[in-house]
Parts: sequence; C-alpha cells; structure tokens
Amino acid sequence: MIRKLNKDDKELYFELVDEFYHSPAVIHAVDNMNYSRTFEELMRSDVYTECFIIEYDGNVAGFALISKTFSQEAGGLVVWIEEVYIRDSYRSKGLGSEFFEYIEKNRPAARYRLEIEPDNIRARTLYERLGYKKLDYSQMVKDK
Repeated sequence: MIRKLNKDDKELYFELVDEFYHSPAVIHAVDNMNYSRTFEELMRSDVYTECFIIEYDGNVAGFALISKTFSQEAGGLVVWIEEVYIRDSYRSKGLGSEFFEYIEKNRPAARYRLEIEPDNIRARTLYERLGYKKLDYSQMVKDK
C-alpha cells in the first residue's frame, strides 16, 4: 500500500528520514537536518512536493519523496523522484517498482526524472527495467 504522508505521521517521518540519511545508501554527510521544518512544509501544500509512506503487510516499509516542476525541455510537468527508501527487511519485495508504477499512474507527467549514483548498478538495472534511460552522469529519465 502506498499512501500520502499525513499530519499524524510526524514521528514516523522523523524516524524514516533519520534512517535514510544515516544509511549506507546515502553517500553525502547530512548535518543539522531540520526534520520539523521539512515536515511542516510538506503538510502546508502538496503543490510542489509530496511524501508517501510505503507499507507492506500492514508494516511501514519505507518512504518516498517527489517534487514537481515545469520544464520547456521536457514539454510540460516533470516529476522528480527525490528519495525512495525501503527498509532492509523489505527489500527484494518489488516495493520500489510498485512505487514507480503508482507515481506514473497517479501523477501523470511529461517526464519522470531521478538521480542515482553512477556506481549503484543494482538500482540502475532496476530503473532500466522500468523504462528509465541514462540522461547524464547521475540522472535517469523516462518520458511519457
């Protein structure tokens, strides 16, 4: 199940974001993250940024964050998939693919774009199977 983050998820959001930014998947260091400010901004409006909770068998398996912009290059709306975090115990269950299918069905765009480290071969292979193509050093895209 994939659902939008809501105001009752504040502590859960803090927990998931903290796990994500301290996981080996995140190469850059993160200092002084202000989770409260980010959460409040997510609750104010979903015009540009949305956060989703990913559940599996009634348990929280991860979260995902997207942002939306308009681009002349892409010819319309671009959905940026900013972060997708699946907890270790829920990996290899197809939840990442399920999230991408959900976004493409529920947030139609001219282009979907994500940034992935070039040496993350496993993730690149997954996204290629989903129809994404390498755009440059670290970005992959899928056009409508």
